Amino acid sequence: MALKHVRTLGPVFSANYQGRILSQCRSTTWTTTKLRSSSAGGEEAGTGQTVVSERRGSVLTVAIRRPEVRNAVNRETARRLLEELQAFDSDPDLNVAVLHGEGGNFCAGYDLKTLANQKAPLKLEQDVTKGPGPMGPSRLQLSKPLIAAVSGFAVAGGLELALLADLRVVEESAVMGIFCRRFGVPLIDGGTVRLPRLIGLSRALDLILTGRPVGAQEALAFGLANRVVPDGQALQAAVQLAEQISSFPQQCLRTDRSSALYSCYDAQSFTQAMQHEFDHGVQVIQAEAIPGAIQFTSGVGRGGKLS
Repeated sequence: MALKHVRTLGPVFSANYQGRILSQCRSTTWTTTKLRSSSAGGEEAGTGQTVVSERRGSVLTVAIRRPEVRNAVNRETARRLLEELQAFDSDPDLNVAVLHGEGGNFCAGYDLKTLANQKAPLKLEQDVTKGPGPMGPSRLQLSKPLIAAVSGFAVAGGLELALLADLRVVEESAVMGIFCRRFGVPLIDGGTVRLPRLIGLSRALDLILTGRPVGAQEALAFGLANRVVPDGQALQAAVQLAEQISSFPQQCLRTDRSSALYSCYDAQSFTQAMQHEFDHGVQVIQAEAIPGAIQFTSGVGRGGKLS
């Protein structure tokens, strides 16, 4: 499933929840490379950058850096998030990206202070095929896996960004929810599309209609979280998961991922989904399946070992 490129961006709104501050993530021990801004071409990011990225071999981490507002997104942050994920998807040396927030929170949605103080009328791209999502990358269909490392609040538009990811690694004290419900701010970054697909319509409507908070264990039971880890360890765990995924044969992995997404969102029938799976999967056999079978016969991966 190819990335749909987009060019224009208008500001939009989700909720910046004004509640309790969760404790900041504990420092991790793994080695990092230099940070760069989305527009700095690989240079180390300055203190004023709202989005920074780090390349760790074939894994890219992308961080929202607005801790003073719980990483609420403004127009510039949305633009930079979009640029980073577009660059990731087009880079042949990168296999998996990890999205996270600095300072103890994933993202509290759109910065409502920005919306409240806006003088000019909102200019939003109404055709979802022609422009980016209001939060930035929410309308993208990435061709590679994205993992969200969730700490603190992932609410309103921040939850919609987490839903963009294939997998969500969630800290024990994290809080997720449609907190924008109380302010009359609609979900227009894929929340009503992705959430019912992930956890079912009944549970999705519970969250959408009530705006109630969801803790990590409930999110895990719902399928909204894929892993729950101790506080301060979401990023480290997400990077380790990304490295594991990156170690597998990538053409096969991306083909299977694309087929699963196609059957969920685009296929009109079971037969159509099955045909799509076969037509694309058969192309991988010569490139990766036969070499993989040769490895297996030599003893690699016996007994279900991943390495």
